[in-house]
Amino acid sequence: MNRQPLVSRRFFAGSAAWAAATLAFPALRAQSRIEKSKIAIAVGGKAAFFYLPLTISEKLDYFKAEGLEVEIIDFEGDARASQAVVGGAANVCSGVFEQTISLQSRNQMFQSFVSQARTPQIAFGVSSKSMPDYKSIADLRGRKIGVSAPGSSSSMMASLVVTQGGLKAGDVSFIAVGASAGALAAIRSGQVDAISHTDPVMTMLEQKGDVKVISDTRTLKGTTEVFGGPMPASCLYASAEFIQKNPHTCQALANAIVHGLKWLQTAGPGDIIKTMPESYLLGDRALYLASFNKVRESISPDGVMPDEAARTALKVLARLDAGIKVDKIDLDKTYTNEFSIRAKERFKA
Repeated sequence: MNRQPLVSRRFFAGSAAWAAATLAFPALRAQSRIEKSKIAIAVGGKAAFFYLPLTISEKLDYFKAEGLEVEIIDFEGDARASQAVVGGAANVCSGVFEQTISLQSRNQMFQSFVSQARTPQIAFGVSSKSMPDYKSIADLRGRKIGVSAPGSSSSMMASLVVTQGGLKAGDVSFIAVGASAGALAAIRSGQVDAISHTDPVMTMLEQKGDVKVISDTRTLKGTTEVFGGPMPASCLYASAEFIQKNPHTCQALANAIVHGLKWLQTAGPGDIIKTMPESYLLGDRALYLASFNKVRESISPDGVMPDEAARTALKVLARLDAGIKVDKIDLDKTYTNEFSIRAKERFKA
C-alpha cells in the first residue's frame, strides 16, 4: 500500500487549515499587511448625507472587516475637521475635496484617496417667513445667510450663488448655524434670512414650507448649472506623507468606503432606517427618507474621482479665492484613484 509520509500529510493538513482560516477571516490577512490599524478620522458634520458612506461603513463594520480600529471625531464644519488633520489630532479627514487644493496653495500637500460623493449635495434657500416676496439675488443685499461653518463647502456655495447673482460677498452676512437641529432652528426663528446647507436639513425645511430653494447641487444637473461642470464633494484625504508611509492602511480605508458605496447602490428605505442612528433622523423618518432619495444619485458609485470634476473644483476655488492661482496648483497631486480603483475591482462596484 502506498502511504503518504506523516510529515507530508501534516504539512498539507496544516496548509489547508491555514488557507481556510484566511478565507473565512479576511481581516486577519489585512491586519498583517496594514501599517497602522488604529486610525482617527476627522469629519465636519457627520450626520449630513454628505458623509453617509462614512457612517454606513462604520455602522456595518466594514472598517473592522479590513482590520482597522477607526475613531471618528465630529467637528462643527469642514474647516475645523481639516485643521484637526493638519495639526495632527487626526490621521485622515472625511471632508470636501477642495480643501486639498486650498492646503496646497499654502504649501501643505494633502491628497484625496477615495471619493464619497460626486455632487456637493448643498441647496440654497430663502426664508418663506422673512422673505415671502423674494424675486432675485439682489433681494439678499443686507441679509443674513446661514452656513454650516466659516470656510465650509456650504459657505463656498453661498458665496458663489451671491456673486453669480450680481452681489459681492460683502453685501451679505454669513452666519454659522452648525448642523442638523441648529440649522433648522436658525431659519425658523428668523436668525437668518436664507440658508445654504446639506440634507436632511434642506429637504426638511423645503417640505415644511420654511424655505424656497433657489439653487440646488443635490443632483448632477443642478451641480453643472451652479459650478459649470461636475464638482467633487466629500472624500477621504490625508497628508501625502501619511499616504506614502501607510499605503496598505489607505487601501483598507478605501476598501471600507467603496464597500459602503456598493451597499448604498441597492439599499432600500428600511435598510437605511435600520442602519442610521436615531438622532440622525431628526424626529421624522419619512422626511429623512425623502432627503435620501433627493441625494441618492449624488453618491459616488465606486469611489473614483473624475478628472474633470477635480478641474472644476480648481476653477471655482480660483474664482472665489484670489490667493489660489490655477497655474500654481499641481492638480495631479491633490488626488489619486490608485486605491479606489483597486477597491472597485475587489467589490465589483
